[in-house]
Amino acid sequence: MYFDLQPRLQGQTLSLRPMTAADLEPLWQVSSDPLVWEQHPEPARATREGFEQFFSGGLASAGALVVVDNATGQIIGSSRYYDWDPQRGEVAIGYTFLARGYWGGAANREMKQLMLDHAFRWANTVWFHVAASNQRSRRAMEKIGARLAHEGQRPLHGQMIDFVYYRIDRP
Repeated sequence: MYFDLQPRLQGQTLSLRPMTAADLEPLWQVSSDPLVWEQHPEPARATREGFEQFFSGGLASAGALVVVDNATGQIIGSSRYYDWDPQRGEVAIGYTFLARGYWGGAANREMKQLMLDHAFRWANTVWFHVAASNQRSRRAMEKIGARLAHEGQRPLHGQMIDFVYYRIDRP
């Protein structure tokens, strides 16, 4: 079953579109803030080398999206679809980050709702993999109605990292 991993999604205040190489410099401006990665298992993403390693994978990924503030036209973050399993009707949303100026408000909710609405055209379940130590992302998952399903480990650049697995099922 075909899943459009790189849609163009339009919301009231945000838009999401496929990531391109031209987006790397504006994304670097957001990513270079060390507080964005403070609770992430890879805080080196705030360095140019760490950023380039992370986003070279994003460009190669079929599901990488940039988040644009509709009012300013500025790129304010990124997210992606990944691990699409058509047999199980499951997909994951993650690799998400937003500029600090958009934390705590409606931006994450709008971005995730746009992505969920799109995903539920094909998927029955959407998964979110969050580093167990990332309390900010865990709270954000709960705010959008995701349920903690289980805990486990996932590989991250050759290391096994503790993650919590949240899910949202199609309404």
